[in-house]
Amino acid sequence: MNTGKVSCGVVGGAKGFVGGFFSLWDAFCFVMKNPSLYKFVIIPFVINILVFIGVVYWGYDLFNQLVGEYLSPHDSWYWQILAMIIKFIAGLATMVAVFFTFTVVGNLIAAPFNDILSERTEQLLTGHMSDEPFSLKRIVKDLWRVMRDEIRKMLIFVVLMIVALLFNLLPGVGSLIYTIISGGLMLYFLIIEYTGYVFSRKHQGFKEQRLFIASNRLSSLGFALAVMCMLFIPFVQFLTIPMAVVAATQLCCCDCI
Repeated sequence: MNTGKVSCGVVGGAKGFVGGFFSLWDAFCFVMKNPSLYKFVIIPFVINILVFIGVVYWGYDLFNQLVGEYLSPHDSWYWQILAMIIKFIAGLATMVAVFFTFTVVGNLIAAPFNDILSERTEQLLTGHMSDEPFSLKRIVKDLWRVMRDEIRKMLIFVVLMIVALLFNLLPGVGSLIYTIISGGLMLYFLIIEYTGYVFSRKHQGFKEQRLFIASNRLSSLGFALAVMCMLFIPFVQFLTIPMAVVAATQLCCCDCI
């Protein structure tokens, strides 16, 4: 296993931000030019479809619980307006819950496949190819390492989001502060999540990963914004996770592109 340092040659400034934002498109083009990666994209793709169907079904039940059981029809005009407002808020809350659940569960289940996808992408970028064929035995072998890292990241993220919720208790600006903090946490989580495969594989810790992100702030921010936008687009989100894995690997190995 290659244990060399992750290179940090990403272009900085506005060009770095633009490059990071369009990195998903670059990743898609890269995959299309390398058919050997197709099987590593298709498996997480199918997994994410199944997860999405389950999460949407769960979200529908959640919405009915939030709204259907408590807003029985009334004839008064003010009640109908109030019901519309509550339904709108409940709908937004459900969308956020579905987005969060899909992102967390989809990444967790597909993590072993994403790890191999990241490794094969790096091999293509560096030219150091492995002769080891695709094998489910290898996935099982690496499962504990990958799942352990994923669960650790998920727990930290959930705890931070719960702490951020406390800002809603502040009068006036509490909701605004929560929105800014939660949005920042989500962006940072996406960067940590997808670049983590490279660092974990090279046995480098969060310190090295944090230094890499700090050295490539704008490209990392552009990448995270693009991933977040794609995850909100129906059906496109199915391909977002594997493309984000490829894009993040490209960012980490940018001097090899």
